Amino acid sequence: MPYLNLPGVDLWYEDTGGDGIPVIFLHAATGTTDCWIYQLPTFTAAGYRCIAYDRRTWGRSRPTDDALQPGYQGDDLHGLIDYLGLERFHLVATAAGGITGIDYALSHPEQVRSLVTANTIGGVQDAEYIEVQTRMRPPEIQNLPEHLRELGPSYRGADPEGTARWLEIEHASRPYGRLPAQPLREPITYARLATMRVPTLVLSGQADILAPPLLMRMLAAHIPTSRFASLDDAGHAGFWERPEVWNGIVLEFIGQS
Repeated sequence: MPYLNLPGVDLWYEDTGGDGIPVIFLHAATGTTDCWIYQLPTFTAAGYRCIAYDRRTWGRSRPTDDALQPGYQGDDLHGLIDYLGLERFHLVATAAGGITGIDYALSHPEQVRSLVTANTIGGVQDAEYIEVQTRMRPPEIQNLPEHLRELGPSYRGADPEGTARWLEIEHASRPYGRLPAQPLREPITYARLATMRVPTLVLSGQADILAPPLLMRMLAAHIPTSRFASLDDAGHAGFWERPEVWNGIVLEFIGQS
């Protein structure tokens, strides 16, 4: 698969090609593009051109000598979009990738056909939101092993092989360690969310302890173009835990946008 040279990074990306409407997938802070194994074939078979990339310092994306300044989260996505010559597309994002997706859709609404933001706290900076977030997901949650934080208990109990494969991808996801994170150009606030023009699906998991449904409903309530949906028995990685249901919900939504 090809690399795109951008300031500070050789960005690894995957592109199924074709003439279909593009769908760009944005992975979480755990995992890499490899996490989309249940989505890329299904969305391609549905007629879409599927594009995914490893975020800067994740997976196969390699930091380069000028990597001291990490740039902004949306810059790598925008650079890839420009390079591929994409005009309009759907963004499908999960968890931390959803923060990038929200920021990009707010900054470039003319390019984004629709936004799916799944299992994400959204990066909202308003005090009310942060207070609820802190009560629902205190810092101690981050001390749990990854699979206990990220995967719902029903999935862990029913699919040990899938859990092991998810952990394998996660454990190989940061080969360069935890380098400086990319900030947003502008904070995400209630006021900024109120300007959203892009049709948005806010998709939660009922067993998600990192982005609990109540918090995601609060996020959706401040996006005027949003719809809310939730997966039963799914944790923070609904796309991995319940891919058939997750794919069906997302395909129906983007097919209407």
